[in-house]
Amino acid sequence: MTTQPLAQLIRSAVDVDAVVALTRDLVQIRSENPPGRETEVVDFLRGVFDSMGLGKGTVVEPVPGRQSLLVSTADLARSAKPVLLINGHLDTVPVRPDAWRHDPFGGDVHDGRLFGRGSADMKGGVAAAITALQVCRALGLELPCEIAFHLVADEELGGARGTAVLLHEGLIQADACLDPEPTGLRLCLAERGLMFARITTHGVPAHGSEPSKGRSAIITAAAIAQALHDSEFPQTPHPLLGATTCNVGVIRGGSAPNVVPEECELHIDRRTLPGDTEQSVVKGLTDRIASLGLAPGADYDLAVDTYCEPSEIDADHPFVGTITESFEAMTGRAPGITGLPFTTDARFMRNQLAIPTVVFGPGRFELAHTVDEYVEVDALISAVAVYAHIYATFTGTQQLNDRMS
Repeated sequence: MTTQPLAQLIRSAVDVDAVVALTRDLVQIRSENPPGRETEVVDFLRGVFDSMGLGKGTVVEPVPGRQSLLVSTADLARSAKPVLLINGHLDTVPVRPDAWRHDPFGGDVHDGRLFGRGSADMKGGVAAAITALQVCRALGLELPCEIAFHLVADEELGGARGTAVLLHEGLIQADACLDPEPTGLRLCLAERGLMFARITTHGVPAHGSEPSKGRSAIITAAAIAQALHDSEFPQTPHPLLGATTCNVGVIRGGSAPNVVPEECELHIDRRTLPGDTEQSVVKGLTDRIASLGLAPGADYDLAVDTYCEPSEIDADHPFVGTITESFEAMTGRAPGITGLPFTTDARFMRNQLAIPTVVFGPGRFELAHTVDEYVEVDALISAVAVYAHIYATFTGTQQLNDRMS
């Protein structure tokens, strides 16, 4: 079968109502994190996969209620075909409904946009990836690969109860991975990492009427905040990600207006670039603070709460070429290339397992976490078509390397 007839077949078989309905169904099931509540979404999707003839899959539940679902087109241990992994998260950020013009859990469509929490990030992408497999099966295509779905918990808070668990239990095995996070249907080849850290400053208490007799922890914290917030750290900007950033997002300190504060706490969000490590990022922070004449231990303490490393895939990797070819076959144009200013679960596959991973999905990432979040129906349709073409043509990265050599 030539590429053009295959593209025509897939295009004619894409069921708009099916992908819209599945996206709406997922949006209508609340899975805000915190607390998570992925169980109800997993129960629903087990029924969807079972109706497709794939069975109900395997549920991984490291703590009660925090479920991830693993489903594949075959027993991967027995299949000789390469494995294409679809990793997508089922949790969303919380929502304040009274700020929305549209029902955040309605999945209503207006002017070609499906509204709701998680519609872009990333229930629309998950729905498109599942619908794409339904398209292939409806066409009776003999896929050259096995498709594995890891639909996971907890990505929004770092993945410790989701993909990280699958990693630590040795459950992630694939030749390549597609992560359908919202990228505006551009190929995301790099993403920033993040560090959430607490800086606690130490002062000397005194009566508020004689502040010179004490040392204010708040004044020290203010100096640190000024030195760190939105500062440019000495580093070469990344071609897709730009420069690093630092946001001082929370400050708490003091006990009363008439007491010189003994302690103050800053919470910072430091975004990092490929090549950074946790140690190098901490050193960059402490070096900047040292320039103020402040010493760790005596003047302040720094504690890292969360660290998610940056990640990237080479633009010349054969798997990037595979997705590019499918995109061009289904749309008639070349895809855009981008980087994400935040981190996704793609880092686990890229960094810990050396699985080539591309983040590519419907919805615009700037709409993620926003009021009146939406995904465009046309983007869902395009994603289904491109994903189906990828499924129908992916023959593994080794074969691709051989073809290119």
